[in-house]
Amino acid sequence: MRPSSWADRLLALLVRFVGLVILLATIAAAAASFLYNQSGEADQAAQVAAQVNMRLRDHVAVLEGVRALYQSDSATSGLGIRAYLGALQPQDRAPGMEGVGIAAAMRAATPAALEAKLRENYGENIKVWPETDQPIGFAVVLVEPYTPRRHLALGFDMYSEPVRRAAMRRAWQTGRPAASGIVQLAQEKAARVKQPGFLIYLPVYARAPAGSGPGTVVTADGVRPIEAFVYAPFRTRDMMNAVLGSQIKGVDGLEVYAGEGPSAPLVFRKGKVGWDAHEQKLRVADRIWTMRISYGRFLERLGRPLGIFIFGVALALLATQLHRVQRRRITAFQALAAQRARHAEDRELMIGEMAHRMKNAFARIGALARITLRESTSLQEFETKFDGRMRALSDAKQMLVTGAVDSVDLGRIVHRELELAGVSADQLAGIAGPEVRLDDEGAQALSLAVHEFVTNSIKYGALAGKGHLAVGWHRDGGNIQLDWVESDLAETPHIDTESFGTQFIRTLIERQLKGSWQRTAVDNRLAIVIRWPDNGIPD
Repeated sequence: MRPSSWADRLLALLVRFVGLVILLATIAAAAASFLYNQSGEADQAAQVAAQVNMRLRDHVAVLEGVRALYQSDSATSGLGIRAYLGALQPQDRAPGMEGVGIAAAMRAATPAALEAKLRENYGENIKVWPETDQPIGFAVVLVEPYTPRRHLALGFDMYSEPVRRAAMRRAWQTGRPAASGIVQLAQEKAARVKQPGFLIYLPVYARAPAGSGPGTVVTADGVRPIEAFVYAPFRTRDMMNAVLGSQIKGVDGLEVYAGEGPSAPLVFRKGKVGWDAHEQKLRVADRIWTMRISYGRFLERLGRPLGIFIFGVALALLATQLHRVQRRRITAFQALAAQRARHAEDRELMIGEMAHRMKNAFARIGALARITLRESTSLQEFETKFDGRMRALSDAKQMLVTGAVDSVDLGRIVHRELELAGVSADQLAGIAGPEVRLDDEGAQALSLAVHEFVTNSIKYGALAGKGHLAVGWHRDGGNIQLDWVESDLAETPHIDTESFGTQFIRTLIERQLKGSWQRTAVDNRLAIVIRWPDNGIPD
């Protein structure tokens, strides 16, 4: 055989081999494209489900806030809660809710108290309905934000309806949010297009034994006494449209079932869901719903023409790119997980710090009240002194909050107290000192101390009309020294004894500033020296 013949055969074999490789590469590329798109769609479906679950948690958080307000004082169940919801505007912060309501407890055939509550809340006579053979009931006494359509739910005894009653019993037994099955909401009577709905309940347990509290308390076997439920009604289509927003435009088909499995009621549908739909689970309070999402037709998702061209010509390049994309996704997921962990840690630290500061603030206020009460001879005197001291504390805190900083300048505190006291320039010998930054504790201690000095000076000292006042501060080694000097006084002050307020200020300086103070009075002159460690707080 001629060499050229061998070369031709070798070339033919090579072409066939290359053709087979291209065919296999095309098939592999098409399969890779399909799987990649499937993975991307699965991620998108998971994000949609996460968004819905987050919104539902926001709804429950609103209910928990209302419950906390109700538990703090049942008298707020009317105007107070209406004002709270008006300020919170849950319809804007967590759209999809059909308002927030209170279903108060009543015993069988005793609706009078709840009807009186309805009259108090809405200024009209509203009857409790319907009649029921249940030994207890829970009638709606408030639904906000108020609309004429939601008005139809007022007075409705939710415990009379089995589906709602089952959810209320679960919430009652567990103390956790419970979602009802699919029902027709009472306010749907006036709707032109009726939607399936559901409700989420939170129990409000009794704070006192039955018969001793302001409201009706009911009980049942094996559960705690209860006086009301905080609840939220939902229209399923409105809720899903509100939660998904513009994202729903990119979905080819979406179905939501109120339960698990194909036998669960279908409560929302958009478009047509294909055989390749992605299934996600939604947590609605204590129930599991099922969501199925489709993002396009099979051939459109496969992208066969593009896959044949790209993967057939540049299989290796595409494989490398897919690897890079996957690595970026993994890196992004890891970064997101780390960020969430950092945020959770920061949140715990912030909550702990807030709790500590609130505890200290309440303790300080209580001490101020007790001390002021001891040294006051009348209610008016108590009010004047306590108001001034609370104002000093408030000003120190306000300086920090308004400037969004962690420290405040000592000079600003001194000037602020003198300005509020209406001190004129001719009464001052001078106010001078370098910038000294104080933290929250130090700012409050110095504000109270300066306030006390100013108050005493107005009554008995230089600021009373005769004398001169000089305030200065400087750094002395590792300490800060504040000098308060009143000279040319009408007489030499008596400092043998300290008032309750002065003793309190001394305690603040010694405990919060870890410092000391000294008072001297001689030759119609009063000098107060406060020293504390210089902690070097930055601006």
